[in-house]
Amino acid sequence: MTVTPDWAPDLAATLPTDAAVSTLVGRAWDPEVGGPSVVVVRAGVAYDVSGAFATVRDLCEEADPVAALAGVAGEPLATVADLLANTPPAGRDASRPWLLAPVDLQAVKAAGVTFAVSMLERLIEERARGEADAAAEVRAEITTAIGGGLDQLTPGSPEALRLKEVLRERGMWSQYLEVGIGPDAEIFTKAQPLAAVGTATEVGVLASSRWNNPEPEVALVVASDGRIVGAALGNDVNLRDVEGRSALLLPKAKDNNAACSIGPFVRLFDDGFTLDHVRATTVSLEVRGEDGFEMVGTSSMRAISRDPADLVGQLVGPHHQYPDGAVLLLGTMFAPTDDRDEPGMGFTHHRGDVVRIFAPELGSLVNLVRTSEECAPWDFGVADLMRNLAGRNLL
Repeated sequence: MTVTPDWAPDLAATLPTDAAVSTLVGRAWDPEVGGPSVVVVRAGVAYDVSGAFATVRDLCEEADPVAALAGVAGEPLATVADLLANTPPAGRDASRPWLLAPVDLQAVKAAGVTFAVSMLERLIEERARGEADAAAEVRAEITTAIGGGLDQLTPGSPEALRLKEVLRERGMWSQYLEVGIGPDAEIFTKAQPLAAVGTATEVGVLASSRWNNPEPEVALVVASDGRIVGAALGNDVNLRDVEGRSALLLPKAKDNNAACSIGPFVRLFDDGFTLDHVRATTVSLEVRGEDGFEMVGTSSMRAISRDPADLVGQLVGPHHQYPDGAVLLLGTMFAPTDDRDEPGMGFTHHRGDVVRIFAPELGSLVNLVRTSEECAPWDFGVADLMRNLAGRNLL
């Protein structure tokens, strides 16, 4: 019998508020076939549609993924409630299905410094050299020097270029300001295909990190031809001390075991849910610790400096192709500064934190914080997937 941890999400908290009219796609591990199956949610039941779409990538390559799914009955695999209950690693019944991240072969990319607030926090990390106790003083210095109004500045505009020159003259220029207000966005690799984790499981921060935080974001799902076909929630877990020491350590700060969470499902675009809905989404965050610490915040997509379509255009096009499509996390305006352990030290995760990221249109993504070293290792790669699908005669 599965024993569900008290932090794990339930069905009502997981699905979008308008789930009845949403097209929700995900993946579940099916022990009977020894591998993942693509599922679509219908009336609270996850239907296995892998007979028609071996991978989520294949579904997203359809000219109209929603219409393509409508013609596939699928086989009921489990209720979504049962999948959720069996997903947390602790107490999992390995003979029953559980949820996975809802994407597979897509490259997992992330855009950084897309909100003015996060841009300033990255600059603070850099100037504080990754030391949390120096952040408050540096934050005051930078805020005074730069002034307000950055949230109204269009990156790459003549006004942004003039500000760039002023800041350079004052000795305040930074690589973070370059990608924050310059013409080129920061887009980096967040995780390898199949390495992301989903909802109701553990996310990891390096055991050596002493200053880190969640980054609640919207993740766009992009087909190989550049079409944006859907969206999900994401947690771009960040090690502020590592990136603050040097921007060249970005891979170490961002790409670690279980350090990227996506879910709970991909909501495919249709007449009732489009990119304009994403542009108007507010992503909320709750962090609750075993020590009684609580933190809440929001990130409004209306405040993003670069339009999501523009970010996708910088990701994929004649300059760079993704034959299996991509997932692009759009960045966050949420940069926690609340003191947790000592005055002036700001926020950092503790082992056992429960992180809930939610938006009415996309549901909620819930994870338990552990160290990357103690999270379940990533041990099912692309070669394993291909062998599994071939053995099931799905290729």
